[in-house]
Amino acid sequence: MQQQGQRALETPRAAGLAGVVFALLLAAAIVLVRLGLPEGADAVTAQGFTDSGRRTALRTALSLVPFAGIFFLWFVGVVRAHIGTGEDKFLATVFLGSGLVFTATMFGAAAAAGAVLSVAHPAGTAPGPASWDFGRHLAYTLMTTYAMRMAAVFACSLSMIGHRLDVLPRWLSALGLLTALTLLFVASAVPWAELVFPGWSLVLSVHIVLAGGRARPGAADA
Repeated sequence: MQQQGQRALETPRAAGLAGVVFALLLAAAIVLVRLGLPEGADAVTAQGFTDSGRRTALRTALSLVPFAGIFFLWFVGVVRAHIGTGEDKFLATVFLGSGLVFTATMFGAAAAAGAVLSVAHPAGTAPGPASWDFGRHLAYTLMTTYAMRMAAVFACSLSMIGHRLDVLPRWLSALGLLTALTLLFVASAVPWAELVFPGWSLVLSVHIVLAGGRARPGAADA
């Protein structure tokens, strides 16, 4: 009984810590991709890609994405284990499915961005316009259109589960719904709006960590 109670106590903190690491890694990767794979006129002509600093930023972002995905999947798994049999099966299925699709599309966006780096061209020159435009547009479409909309479904379903089971405060559930609306209707049109998702994930994870810390003394007395 004591070990079972200890597992129930440790799970929220583990989930929270995984979420914190995921949020920080994803935010860093998004910023580096935005800096390393520019948009606008500079991106169309691909002149900015000859800058070694931008190429280094993009390589760094690509190296962070797999670890962000690992911590995100661990975060999803531990949250579902913590919810247990009390979860709504419909919302739980949407929650899990959107999380998995988000991870897959995030990896796809990283692969598309990595393909831009792999295009053969003489050192110190810009890649060909066709290959540059294709790789850049594919990476941004996967990230801002598909991955962020799956992130919106993830945030919405988790917020609804948290509200129904009364495991999240109302303000945090409302913040999750606001995050979902932003990702659904704004992220694909407004640059940098995708940072809303790691920001929400960070707030949620910090809440879980703090809630687990407050539960520790009472659980120990039991």
